[in-house]
Formats: sequence, structure tokens, C-alpha cells
Amino acid sequence: MAPPRNVVKIAIQMPGAIPQLIQLDQAKPLAAVLKEVCSAWNLNDPEHYALQYADGHRKYITESNRSEIKNGSILSLSIAPDKEAERLLNALQSGNREVKREALSRLARLAPDLTFAGEVINRDGLQRLGAIIEDGDDLGEVLAHGLRAFSELMEHGVVSWETLSSNFVKKVVSYVNMNLMDASVPQLALGLLESLALSSPPLGQLVKQEVPLERLLVHLQVLNQPLQTKAMALLTALLQNASLAERQTMLDFLGQKNLRQFIYKNIIHSPTPLGDEMAHHLYVLQTLILGLLEPRMRTPLDPYNQEQREQLQALRQAAFELDGESQGSGLSADRRRSLCAREFRKLGFSNSNPAQDLQRAPPGLLALDNMLYFSSHAPSAYSRFVLENSSREDKHECPFARSSIQLTLLLCELLHIGEPCSETAQDFSPMFFGQDNSFQELFCVCIQLLNKTWKEMRATQEDFDKVVREQLIRTLALKPTSLELFRTKVNTLSYSEVLRLRQTERMHQEGTMARPILELRERLKPELLGLIRQQRLLRLCEGTLFRKISSRRRQDKVWFCCLSPNHKMLQYGDVEEGMAQPSPESLPDKLPVAEMRALLLGKDCPHIREKGSGKQNKDICELAFSVSYDAGEEEAYLNFIAPSKREFCLWTDGLSALLGGAMGSEQTRMELELLLAMETKLRLLELENVPIPDQPPPVPPPPTNYNFCYDCSIAEP
Repeated sequence: MAPPRNVVKIAIQMPGAIPQLIQLDQAKPLAAVLKEVCSAWNLNDPEHYALQYADGHRKYITESNRSEIKNGSILSLSIAPDKEAERLLNALQSGNREVKREALSRLARLAPDLTFAGEVINRDGLQRLGAIIEDGDDLGEVLAHGLRAFSELMEHGVVSWETLSSNFVKKVVSYVNMNLMDASVPQLALGLLESLALSSPPLGQLVKQEVPLERLLVHLQVLNQPLQTKAMALLTALLQNASLAERQTMLDFLGQKNLRQFIYKNIIHSPTPLGDEMAHHLYVLQTLILGLLEPRMRTPLDPYNQEQREQLQALRQAAFELDGESQGSGLSADRRRSLCAREFRKLGFSNSNPAQDLQRAPPGLLALDNMLYFSSHAPSAYSRFVLENSSREDKHECPFARSSIQLTLLLCELLHIGEPCSETAQDFSPMFFGQDNSFQELFCVCIQLLNKTWKEMRATQEDFDKVVREQLIRTLALKPTSLELFRTKVNTLSYSEVLRLRQTERMHQEGTMARPILELRERLKPELLGLIRQQRLLRLCEGTLFRKISSRRRQDKVWFCCLSPNHKMLQYGDVEEGMAQPSPESLPDKLPVAEMRALLLGKDCPHIREKGSGKQNKDICELAFSVSYDAGEEEAYLNFIAPSKREFCLWTDGLSALLGGAMGSEQTRMELELLLAMETKLRLLELENVPIPDQPPPVPPPPTNYNFCYDCSIAEP
């Protein structure tokens, strides 16, 4: 007979004692359970003890989280959090360095637990840790454990970062600026300063003033990848909090110190694989660098601005300088204005007044900047482009100015210029770190590609949206590592090649609409959906590393979840960053599939409702899903943030299949269409070049009588 729903079977262990196997009644007070457990081991004062998970995060069991205990959980009997907090804080006062080191080490291990953290904070633990950090008597393990414990306690959000004193911040900064043998101290100090900069703008300004950018560059140039990552994290945090003018100044200084070249050679092309955290920070840095173009992108041309008018004249003169000198000499002012107006039209503006074309924002003045850059850095290509098209008198001319405006707008759209940084994205382009003035150089490559493609497809001015868009999308998706590689790949992707790829993709996707084929596809669907379901469940059995996202910043903590081989249990637990994928047997937590109620997606998830609905959370919302399950009399949730859209589709499909629902992701739809097209073509190989009618042939009328038979015993001669 199955136990009641509010009873779970667990094991409780204690060093030096025989483990107890009990049935935990979730309706019984935790104090009564502890009393029974202590009584079985002849322990007095049960109020001095508490239950902890034996594996993984070793979280304390409380009345508020006891519903998370699953069948088969292994707990350990340990000192109560209030007693343990008091013992460890008293040990910090010891004059024995080894005693203090052990106390700080255990404090750092237990600090991630909210119950224990609350007890430490209530006993002024943060002040004691802060005193150890400010004293800095020991620059080795004692200080490292103190910094780690302090950071973990602050991460709970119980105490505001605003309460930290400027003296404390300056002391932590000093550990970043020192040349220490133990790399863990500056690494932890950098992580603490990053959290502080993102959580408290006033103290973030103090960090920016106290941490020289040269020092961050020193940490970036070491061979210690975790230290590099923390230095890059603080750098991007300081850049994000800076005003646009300050950000420009900081990036100019970093450019003079060859930061871009170092990132390209020693981080992107490092023999060590790039971690997810570093990839995210490189994405943020790229977004911030490209974001400097936003003011120019959103500013329309001012026809009364003398500097902008001179820039337009310089653009015209670069294309028609020789003609202007020969024809313009000795002309009246009216004739000279008429000549300029004609040349502006030849340059590709809609009419003689170019300001009207550049009033559109975006791309605004950024389009003018790109045209000037192209004319000055590739003058021969610029003159050839303009003169070649200005001499054409048919409708297939490619107007340089309008093409440049449209191309600049397209590049801003594809590179997401002006959009806020995502909290989780890692989608950076290596080529932007391999070239100075990368956006302008990319424009120079693309404007020449546009002219080439325009001639290949004999485009007209109505075809602006069709030219080069698909070539750029396909080439950027390949993430070329340099501009030269981008140039090579995008030029091999000619218009005829794009048409061929489209035709190939269409052949893979489209199927005939004949009724027999549609019926065949419907018959094949259940078998192929079963194949997809089997693949999804196998993927869940392999497991995935998920990241924990806080409301203040992107965290580097991960946890692992997988499906048991018999498809009856979800197994999960926290893992250390950089560790190998754990085995299912080592995961401390289990969720029976039979107890799962429903799958929630996006905004319906409880952890998304708690974070709010800001722009920064849009991408997280698209990757969020939760599983609701029975936890005694209440409903609890297991919350996920998928590392990618593909993983989101695979996991939501697999969980839907476990719950007996339909797999409704876009990934399933695409794979089903692909499999249906392949299977249909295989079934129809023998009918190649045989026309299939839309309607089945008519059934002939029945015979006038059924008085006929065939004697099978008569052998044919």
C-alpha cells in the first residue's frame, strides 16, 4: 500500500552513528521530528540540532522549505544554524590563525544557505567579517575565505549594499591594486566590487574612481582565466554605469592601451575554451562599444549646421572634384548652385537638397558618417561606385546616397544598435574585436557588396529591402573571426548562390499539395512524432546545466538537471562552475514524474513574475519554464532558465511528453516538417517524374452480375 501523500521516506545520518530510515510526516512539526530523531540516538537538547541535506548545497531544513524533501532524500543531523553561527563567529575572535581559518572556511561554505545567513547577519556577522577584511592582517587564505563569506551573505539581499562604508570599499579596492601571490584574493575582491557597482550607483562611482583601468588591464593579461573573467566583469559593470561621455572617454583610453588587440589575440583565440561568463561579458562590451553610435543614429541632419553642410560638400567634391574644378571655374553663383544640385542628384540623393534624405532617424547622421568614411578610406572604390551609377540612364542605377542610408539602417537593425544589453546573451561577433573602426569598415565591405549584388539581380529602387539583407544575415550567423574572412564569405555568397540556397531550402520544406500526398503525410505523422518524443526524452536523460539568475545581476552559479533512465524521476542539484557533468546518482534532489502537475512557460512562471517585466528581462522570459508539482498539501515549483532557445524547446517538449501533452515548440514543428519531407520523398522515389493527380481516379461502376469465378486448380499452359 502506498504511503499517504504527505509522508516521504528518507534517511538521516550522523557521523559515528547508524543511519535512521524514517517515514517523515510533513504534517508533524519539525521540532517533534527532531525530538524523535535525537531520542533514537540518545541525544539531549534536540533544540540544539537541525536537519541538513547531506549532499550538494547542504541546505538547512526549515518549516518553510520542508516541502522540498523528496522520497529517497538523505539528510544529516547537524548543529542548529543559530548555534553554529554563534560558534563560528566566536571562533573568529580567536588569536589562533588556524582556528580562524577553519571558522571562515566553514562560514563561507554555509553562507549560501538563507537560514544560516540570517542567523549570522542577526549576530552582526557582516560587521565582524568586514573588520577582518578591513584589517587585512593575513593576505592569504584567511582573507580569501572572509571575502567569499561576505559576498555570499550580501547576495541574499537581506542587507543593502548602500550600507557599506567608503573605507571598506577602498580597502577591497586595495586588494585589487596589490600584487598578491594568492590570485584568489584579487579574484574575490573583483567579484565583490562588481556586485557593489551594479547594486549601488554611488558606491559604483567610488569604485570607478579608485580602481585604475590600467590595473584591470593587468588582471586581464594574466593567464588565470577565472581572474580574467572577474576583471572583465568589473570592467563591463563600470562601463554600464558610466554616462555616455564617460563611457566614450574610458573606451578611448582602453583603445590606446590596445585592449581590443589583446582580447582578440589572447582571449578569443586563446587555446583555452571561452567560458560562458566571458562570452557574456564580451557580448556586453561589444554592445556598449556599438552603443556609442546611437546618438548619431538618432540625430537627423540639421540643414543650418555649418559643419554638417561642409561634410556634405566634402562628400560631393570627393566624387566630382575634377568635374567641379573644370566646369565650376568662372561660373556665376546661380550656375554654381545648379551644378552642385545636379551633382548631389548624381550622388544618389532624392533631390538637390540632401538634407531631406538625412532627416530620417535612424539612421540619421550615422549614414553621413559612413559615407564620409568610405569616401576617405576607399576613394577609388567610392568614385567608381558613384560615377558608374550616375552615368546610367535606366531604372537599374544604384543610387549611392540612398543605398548608404538604407544599408546603415539595416546594419543598425542586424547589430541591435541602441538596444539594451541582455542579461544572459553570449552572441558576440569575434570580428568586431579584430578591427579598429569595425562598424565603418563593415559598412565599406557591405556597400561594395550591395553595388555588386544590385547589378547581378538588376534591381530597381523598389528592391532596396531585398538587396544584401539575406547575404548579411547568413554570413553574420557564421560568426567570421575577422573582417577579411567576412569579406571572403559574403562575396562568395552571390545573388545566384542565395537563389540556389533558397531553392534548396524550399525543396526541403515544400511538399506537393496533392490529396494522396497529404493523406500519406497524415499517416506518417504519429510515427515521426513518436521518434521526436523519443529523442526529446533521451536529451532529458543526458541532462543540462542551467544558470541561476538573480534580480540584480547575472550569476555564475549553475545547477544540473536530468531525467532518470526509467523516465520516472527528475534528478537535480547544484554543481560547481567548471566541474565535469555530474552523474545522476550524485544529484541530491529528486522529483517524481508522477507528482508533476503542469508545465508553465514565460510570464506564467513564478520566478519571472517575481523579477518584473523590464526590458532587461524580456530575453529571460523567453527562456523561462517551470514545473509545478505536489508538495504535501501545497503546490511547489521547479524553475528553469534555459541556456538557449534550442534547449528551451527540447526541455519543454520533453516535459510536455512526460505529462502526456502535445509537443508544441517551434523546434518540433521544424523537425516534423523536415522528417515528413524526407520520408515522403523516400516513399515516392519510385514515382519520380510520374504526375500525381490531385484527385484519386474514379471507382468504376459495379459489374452487371457477379456470376463469375476463377478456378485456381487449372494450370495455365
